[in-house]
Amino acid sequence: MDMVKIGLVGLGGRGTGILSAVLLKMEDVRIQAVCEIYDDRLERAQDLVDQAKGYRPAAYHDYQEMFSKEDLDAVLIFTGWERHAEIAIAAMEASIPVGSEVGCEYSLEHCVRLVETYEKTGTPYMFMENCCYGREELLATSMARAGLFGTIVHCQGSYAHDLREEVAYGIENRHYRFRNYENRCLENYPTHELGPIARLLNIGRGNRIVSVVSVASKAEGLKEYIRTQAKKGPLPPSLQDVSFRQGDIVTTILTCANGETVTLRLDTTLPRFYARDFTVRGTKGLYEQNTNTVFLDGVHKEEFWETAKSYEALLNNAKEYEEQYLPSIWKEVTPEVLEAGHGGMDYFCYRAFVDAVKNHTPMPIDVYDGATWMAVSVLSERSIQQGGQAQSMPDLTGGKWFLRKPEDVVRLQ
Repeated sequence: MDMVKIGLVGLGGRGTGILSAVLLKMEDVRIQAVCEIYDDRLERAQDLVDQAKGYRPAAYHDYQEMFSKEDLDAVLIFTGWERHAEIAIAAMEASIPVGSEVGCEYSLEHCVRLVETYEKTGTPYMFMENCCYGREELLATSMARAGLFGTIVHCQGSYAHDLREEVAYGIENRHYRFRNYENRCLENYPTHELGPIARLLNIGRGNRIVSVVSVASKAEGLKEYIRTQAKKGPLPPSLQDVSFRQGDIVTTILTCANGETVTLRLDTTLPRFYARDFTVRGTKGLYEQNTNTVFLDGVHKEEFWETAKSYEALLNNAKEYEEQYLPSIWKEVTPEVLEAGHGGMDYFCYRAFVDAVKNHTPMPIDVYDGATWMAVSVLSERSIQQGGQAQSMPDLTGGKWFLRKPEDVVRLQ
């Protein structure tokens, strides 16, 4: 097909951001319809399309009505976390290829139904984890595939992002995080760090997660933030006597069938700078995203770390490996792509989805990936409730995890 007709469900910050920064810059995409419960968001999305393309997409409040009335080649889901699976299942049942934005899942049954619906209908599903297309993550994965780090033993990552204002004023800003932080305690946003790690460790393709352990700290960050805001003036009604269950720091440990361990950290309600902390440890070396540093046995000396001057010389040395190992999408990246959301990751992710729909090729991040990664949230909540007891991860591939071949890094291009 020359033009992919897409429907959008959910037009808050993420949906509108992807629409304006990414989708409207693709010449082979037509925004056929938009769906949202709020009229002002619908009108804003229609205005953005009209300004960029000269037409106004059809508008709906009910996604089922949009699916039944519109001739769609694909649908993209940007709603609150709780409805992702429900809408994706409805799209697959309507034979509409679907891309679902990231987040957590609260029910293993939903994860199972996602897989079962895909297997019953054959309708393509992609989990839109943009960090799988990150420059550093792809560089490290390429180097790991080439054996530079030896046998991989451990990986770690974080979603470390100060979201106190976004969460606290969620009711005023119609943001779903407020109700989630008020009522649940779990690893609620694992996939930014887990997605790239799962690809590197071949999860679902020769390897699998077998257990999940989570512990949570107490919830103090938002209370302190609200006390500080109260000193500046009257608080909105939503913040009067509110309490939050979500712990400030949630630490999760995954074990894998091939023996690796993975540590994840959710860190969103204490003051800090943004980081994903993507780290790879192997028998021959390491990669550390925060400093963009490679340390290889027999190449770099431990003495490098003993003085500030030597340490600085080693920092950011991963650039030395880009010519040989960085995937071509990043070597050839344009200024326009770099401006299209999260430094280019958004563009590459949505470009991959559109290309798969156009060419009828398998989705690079498929339903088995998405269902498994989201299931970590479900098991994390159970583990915390049980004082950190290990939870068994069900095999959502139905035994196919050791039959599916590992993906080459180029598959993400």
